[in-house]
Amino acid sequence: TPPRSTSPVQADFDRIALLPEAQWDHNSHYHSFLLQHVPPHCDEVLEIGCGAGTFSRLLAQRSEHVAALDLSPQMIRVARERSVEYPNIDYHIEEAHKYKFPAGKLDCIVSIATLHHLPLEEMLLKCKNALKVNGVLLVLDLYRQHGLADWLTSALALPIDVVLRLVKLGRLRDSEQARAAWDAHGAHDSYMTLAQIRQVCAAALPGAQIRRHLLWRYSIIWNKT
Repeated sequence: TPPRSTSPVQADFDRIALLPEAQWDHNSHYHSFLLQHVPPHCDEVLEIGCGAGTFSRLLAQRSEHVAALDLSPQMIRVARERSVEYPNIDYHIEEAHKYKFPAGKLDCIVSIATLHHLPLEEMLLKCKNALKVNGVLLVLDLYRQHGLADWLTSALALPIDVVLRLVKLGRLRDSEQARAAWDAHGAHDSYMTLAQIRQVCAAALPGAQIRRHLLWRYSIIWNKT
C-alpha cells in the first residue's frame, strides 16, 4: 500500500466515500454512452479515478482484467466491498499521475470526472502510450462554462435535471450531508473550458472526438491507430 496522500482532494473523497451509495448522478447518467464505445471484449482495461467501483464493475463484465485506481483509501475500501463478485478487478490506492502505465498493453482506458484534478496533456499522453493499437481512450469530465453555447446548454439542462432527479431518485435535492461533502470538494475544483480541452487534445490526441453533453459534462473518445 502506498503512503497516504495528504491532499485535500483525497480528504474530500474519503469523506464522500462514507455517504450512502448514489442511485443516480450526472456521471452515471452517461455510463451507457461510455459502454457503447468500450470494445466488446478486452484483455486489459484501466480505470483512472474509479471511486466506489460502479463503472469498474461494468468494465469487468467485458474484460479479462480491470485495474482500477483511486487516491482515496476509503473509496477503494468501499469499491472492494462492493466488488466481491468480480475477482477480475484489482483496486489500487494510487495517485494517477504517479502510476506506472504499461507501454502498449491496454485495450481500453476510462476516466470519469477525474482528469480535471490532473495535468490534462500529461495524462492524455500517458494514456496514449499505454494503449494497444486499436485501443480506446474514454473520458467523461466536467468543464468550465464559457460562451453562449455553454450557457444555452446549461439553461436547457436545468429543467431536464429536475425531471431526471424526480424519476431516478424521487427527490429534487441530495441529503444535507451529501451537499455539504460535495460543496467542500467543489472548493478544490478547477476546470478548463471546452476550447482549452480541444486545444490540448488537438496536440496530444489527433482525431479525438470531443463532445459537449447536456448535464454539464464533456467526453473524449479516441481510438489509437
